[in-house]
Amino acid sequence: MKLFFDNIDFYSTSGPNHFGSKLAKSLVDSGVKICSNETDAEANLCFIQTNKMAVKNPMVLRLDGIYFNTRQDFVSQNENIKRTYEMASGVVFQSQFNKSLTTKYFGECENSIVIRNGADVSMIKNTKPIETKALDRFDDVWCCASSWRPHKRLDENVRYFIEHSSERDCLIVAGNTDEKFYSDHDRIFYVGNLPIKHLIALYKRSKYFLHLAWLDHCPNVVVDARAAGCQIVCSSAGGTVEVAGLDAIVVSEQEWNMKPIDLYDPPKLQFDKIVKNVHDHDYNINNVADEYKKFIGSVI
Repeated sequence: MKLFFDNIDFYSTSGPNHFGSKLAKSLVDSGVKICSNETDAEANLCFIQTNKMAVKNPMVLRLDGIYFNTRQDFVSQNENIKRTYEMASGVVFQSQFNKSLTTKYFGECENSIVIRNGADVSMIKNTKPIETKALDRFDDVWCCASSWRPHKRLDENVRYFIEHSSERDCLIVAGNTDEKFYSDHDRIFYVGNLPIKHLIALYKRSKYFLHLAWLDHCPNVVVDARAAGCQIVCSSAGGTVEVAGLDAIVVSEQEWNMKPIDLYDPPKLQFDKIVKNVHDHDYNINNVADEYKKFIGSVI
């Protein structure tokens, strides 16, 4: 199989690009050739949207999510994504939540599949936990990582840690943020953006990974943290629960009706409302890549 990756930056560590790099590596290992232009390819794998007015090959669209935030012009933001959606010969949704939301806004897709994100388990296995004297004085390490925006609810992550951790635990917050909640707390540390390898090393040192984001689709940080052995703490709202694992601590909140909403004004969580997670999906990137390969093959 010969594939052209459209709208992907293999040098970026953002969520979609990080996943795209993992997927491309695994596909190459399975015998797929990644082409530098679509002329040499049998199919295009497009991430989120294409800027091309027409495509030469059958195109499979891998959707990251769509816009619905009333603080933004979400209709205009969705225009090119919807155009790409309607051009595609097949669509990969990264969670059932993502599929339900997209079909509500864009209509049903004739040929689609849900394939959740995966982790490079081999790389994670070969990565050693971070070693630093600063952490040696604590019993358990908690962590969280994101491109921090209001709906990621960093404040709720921090509040959960303060209310549920012991005096011998610490919290590491990765990712740049202007709002540093309890920044003077002697057990909370803000470390800014970290390279992927350092993030994985942090996950492997941590017992818990906090991701109490509101209406997230399928966060790669959660997939990687779970693969590294962390117990996930997340919200029931959105697609995070689909990749959090059966042992996840899931804070229940009101189901969203999928109408446009102020995404940057998320509700406060009630931490005593814990529900059992029923989702247990495979997170090995090699198995995820096999699913992509089969689906793209069927489209070709």
